[in-house]
Amino acid sequence: MAKRPCEMECEMTEFTSDIKTITYNQQVIYNALSNMENLAKVKDRISYDKFQDFTFDHDSCSFSLSPLGQLRMVIVDREAPTCVKLAVERAPINIHLSIRLTPENENETQMQLYVEADLNLFLKPILSNPLQEGINQIADMLAVVPYGDLQR
Repeated sequence: MAKRPCEMECEMTEFTSDIKTITYNQQVIYNALSNMENLAKVKDRISYDKFQDFTFDHDSCSFSLSPLGQLRMVIVDREAPTCVKLAVERAPINIHLSIRLTPENENETQMQLYVEADLNLFLKPILSNPLQEGINQIADMLAVVPYGDLQR
């Protein structure tokens, strides 16, 4: 008897965003991203039409994402000043996100997002494009945050 799609074995699938160059110091960006409350100060500047209803606390950010509904990203690890790792809660699949920061020079940092998602063979072709687009949209939003304003 054939397995139903929801019973198929899942495998971790990796996605990476485009590399974004941000004109702020690596430590400044890390300090802002390692405390989600900082993003609340600029949420009006980072919203995107598919991402709505943002709420923030020190370790998490909740938002509504069409068509998935309310999601929550929780910081699960901080590796100063190079990486912030998050888990996505309330998603229909297991998703982990890493924000990697690499200094270019004193005032420029390269940022890239990495996502690992548990996808079965049925869901992989359906969700791969939306996940890739979503990770690039989040990278675009994070690339334009006025990190210098968050230090005040």
